Amino acid sequence: MTADVWLPIPPEDIEGLPQGPNYLFWNGAEEFPGDPADCVFYVVPYMKPAGVGVRPLPDMRSVQVVQTLSAGIDHVLPGLRHLGPGVRLCNARGVHEASTAELTLALILASLRGIPDFVRAQDRGEWLGGFRPALADKNVLIVGYGSIGAAIEDRLAPFELARVARVARSERTTARGPVHPLTDLSGLLPEADVVVLSTPLTETTRHLVDADFLARMKDGALLVNVARGAVVDTKALLAELETGRLSAALDVTDPEPLPADHPLWRAPGALISPHVGGPTSAFLPRAERLLVNQLRRFLNREPLGNVILTTGATDG
Repeated sequence: MTADVWLPIPPEDIEGLPQGPNYLFWNGAEEFPGDPADCVFYVVPYMKPAGVGVRPLPDMRSVQVVQTLSAGIDHVLPGLRHLGPGVRLCNARGVHEASTAELTLALILASLRGIPDFVRAQDRGEWLGGFRPALADKNVLIVGYGSIGAAIEDRLAPFELARVARVARSERTTARGPVHPLTDLSGLLPEADVVVLSTPLTETTRHLVDADFLARMKDGALLVNVARGAVVDTKALLAELETGRLSAALDVTDPEPLPADHPLWRAPGALISPHVGGPTSAFLPRAERLLVNQLRRFLNREPLGNVILTTGATDG
């Protein structure tokens, strides 16, 4: 059997790929580059419509590793039921932290300082002055304190914040301070001026930001979502935005892409970017380094990095 590795980046463009496997390029095209049954290491195409990345999985009878180029793995999970036991699913921890944290900071500053209003005023030739909120002296709450959440705090550090509170699935202590469990969230929300969502989408976090969550946020607070759209109940968020009590900066939405006639586009206080937290010039070099490292480990039978689950062990 041929040991095929499917890559969504042309293999000739990746410096340092280990020798041995038959590297095939597939980035979601209608035709597969080879027989999926011969693929032992599958790298899922990045930022493709729902369903594209899982299409070959039912026929990948020899696959041992499924590697995403995204931090989230929710788009791959539905396809895992087709795989036999022992297949390792790995995410792209280390690839997106810098880009996503940069965008998070940009969304916070743009929203607080009124950059969208200035752009619209520039189109009208209008000099729009006045006072705006500063990030300095604000309380920021990061919901989802993994590697991306920590990278966000790293970039917030110079801005003279009053406080950063951190929430993750489980309680722990970091060099920057304590990380609270999700059960503490309701008590932390009323104190936060800015709430940043960087949590994975799971059954626990789906619609985590519901009407009750939003009601507990203080008047004038900003919600920033760089996680997944479905972490937020869109209908509940729209209801709050329409009152003007809260504002939101969203890199992800539910649904996504957001239809042109969706009311979220025109909601007061909403700033929307089209899921661009990851795809920047920083992506490709980091993605290539990840793939080279993972493939070397795989071929040398060393433990892989970023293993999220193993089929048959945790997903049934």
